[in-house]
Amino acid sequence: MGKNLVIVESPAKAHTIEKYLGSDYQVLASVGHIRKDTKVDKNTFDVTYEIDPGHKSIISDLKKAVKSVDKVWLATDEDREGEAISWHLCQVLKLPEDTARITFHEITKPAIEAAIKSPRTVDMNMVASQQARQTLDMLVGFDLSGVVRKKVPGAISAGRVQSPALRLIVEREQAIEKFASKYSYKITGDFGFATKLDHDFDDEESTKSFLQSLIGAEYKVASVETAPGNRKPQPPFTTASMQIEANSKLGFTTRTTMTAAQSLYQAGLITYHRTDSLNLSKQAIASIAGYVEDVYGKEYVKVRNFKTKNDSAQEAHEAIRPTDIHREVAGKNDYEKRLYNLIRTRALATQMADAKIENTTIKITTPSEYFFEGKGEVITFDGFLKVYGRIKENELPHLAVGDSVEAQSIVAKQSYSKPPARYTEGSLVKKLEELGIGRPSTYASIMTAIQARGYVVKGDSEGEERQVRQFTLENGQIKDEQVTEKFGANKGKLMPSPIGELISGFLVDNFKNIVDYKFTANIEKDLDLIAEAKLDRVKMLRDFYGPFNDSVLASEGIERYNNARLLGHDPETGKAIYAKVGKNGGFIQLGENEKETGEKPRFAPLPKRKSVKTVTLEQALKQLALPQLPRSLGKAADGTEIIAAAGPFGPYLKCGTYNVPMKDFDPYTISLEEAEPLYVAKRDSYIANWGDIQIINGAYGPYVKGPGRRNNVRIPKDVDPKSITKEQAEEMLANKPKTTRRPAKRKTTAKKATKKATSTKTVKKS
Repeated sequence: MGKNLVIVESPAKAHTIEKYLGSDYQVLASVGHIRKDTKVDKNTFDVTYEIDPGHKSIISDLKKAVKSVDKVWLATDEDREGEAISWHLCQVLKLPEDTARITFHEITKPAIEAAIKSPRTVDMNMVASQQARQTLDMLVGFDLSGVVRKKVPGAISAGRVQSPALRLIVEREQAIEKFASKYSYKITGDFGFATKLDHDFDDEESTKSFLQSLIGAEYKVASVETAPGNRKPQPPFTTASMQIEANSKLGFTTRTTMTAAQSLYQAGLITYHRTDSLNLSKQAIASIAGYVEDVYGKEYVKVRNFKTKNDSAQEAHEAIRPTDIHREVAGKNDYEKRLYNLIRTRALATQMADAKIENTTIKITTPSEYFFEGKGEVITFDGFLKVYGRIKENELPHLAVGDSVEAQSIVAKQSYSKPPARYTEGSLVKKLEELGIGRPSTYASIMTAIQARGYVVKGDSEGEERQVRQFTLENGQIKDEQVTEKFGANKGKLMPSPIGELISGFLVDNFKNIVDYKFTANIEKDLDLIAEAKLDRVKMLRDFYGPFNDSVLASEGIERYNNARLLGHDPETGKAIYAKVGKNGGFIQLGENEKETGEKPRFAPLPKRKSVKTVTLEQALKQLALPQLPRSLGKAADGTEIIAAAGPFGPYLKCGTYNVPMKDFDPYTISLEEAEPLYVAKRDSYIANWGDIQIINGAYGPYVKGPGRRNNVRIPKDVDPKSITKEQAEEMLANKPKTTRRPAKRKTTAKKATKKATSTKTVKKS
């Protein structure tokens, strides 16, 4: 057993560090937080902590290890969360206040050896800041969630930081709905190179008149302008910019990006991945510049130092970069390898020369005062673009003023103005960062929370088609035609669900501060001040919670929030038609509530891409004219009746004992001919069916499915699934390998753990 014990957060990190320390050091992991906050005193803001039930054995092992060593080193992550974990370890393991606390930006031998030489103690101001954030989120989450569950149909919960993020998405959707698209005619000319007229026309008549004037026209070069330009590399990655770029270039979600980055960091391949600093160490700059000179040549080197604009950047002290710039490929899977390459090439580019560009603009005369303009761009020196960024050249021909050019074709196309773009995960992170909402460690959890609760969904539409007018002047003739174009694509874009819109509206109306962007950003600044010992934690919490609690109490008198719209009345029955939101989303209702009239109203779904606010009476009547669900489509060839229905998880077909999802079909319009192949495919995937036990041919091969959830076992490749009897299937289920699952957090267990181990009051500054 070593004389020193180093405690880190993760087993992967422990494994990497252990390689660099000698036999005198033992490295163990706390596996994240060992305690959770369960209760907050709303007067004193003291916090009661409980041992996490899943960490009992880990704590037991750590206590044994502490007793057998001479010195303990706390080496949890260098941000506030890591600082808090170190404090919790001190409390639970009963470590002295002067226990050595070490941090490092990268898991490399030099960094760890340097940290060992300069230990400190736990920073109680950072702990207080983390605790203030946790307390705020707990108070808001508990109180606000209770209110929205009572007042908003379909609401699950509401959070302090997630709510402003949801508001951003809802407001963007509202802006799109209000957007009145206008069209104009944009004119392009093909002169052997692409050009665009420097004027747009508002209507068909003036467009055709202009094209008429071009018949038989002669075109000459009016001017040729050439200007040099530079393109500079972007700064090294912060957490936010890494998430934005990985989403844009690699299509990664914020969660995927952070998971891959965490693994790369723990393996010692990149520096700490939760940071809002743009700084690179002198050693890193020298190493990167040296590599650039060796590989690309001295002319490609330009040493740069980047400064962080945000003075309160607290999460770390260096940007994200590789720990060894010479390592070209790293990571244990495709996600990690692609992210590592993005991080590495971005870091390389920061110490490379600007790209030099030659921009050319050629203007061509017309019979009117307007000109056709052709723009070209040529890279004269690629610089940093050699490793990072896109090189898109458009070289124009060498022409002089007065030269004649010939138009091969002139096209005037009806072009519609575009509404504001919906957010992607990357662009939403960028907006949150601009507003000062959240911190590097919280962006991924924000994205996950608003989608997991069903308040936000990702669009899956490639767009709709529409006909636009196009006039083409070619060989002295004007051709008038209709061409098809796509518009309104939302694939991968963040869109509010009807419930998300409802919750956001409720919070804006009744809890303005919670969804106010400046207010939320100021809380982040207050948390920074606590970490810098410039603001008292309790004062900050009291100033926030007093007004917030008043709003919670006032909400008791608010009526249930539905945002229902009376669209009009049914011309046949005279009954009212409403657009409403329920627990499963938006819907159309014909007639009043059953409690009021004794008669059950009729329901229909909202039309696609319509909300409670945008649906019209005419559209609602069409929806109500749809057949009622469930509806029988007829019988399959084997005599099984096929029924189209809608459930909480979407539309499906009920075919005897089989339920078949139909993601790509509408339950109101699907035909028997379309439905039967779905049923047959589902039926044929069942190799054997004994009721509670089935043998199914799944996407990853045949398996046995037993009663209950997750009660499955794969069938070995050397076993013929058709030969398995029911008794053998039961035996396979009984003897299936056990999966290690984290124990459920039951309140009863937690209370016992509290009495035994800890009922610790909130931290006090020492």
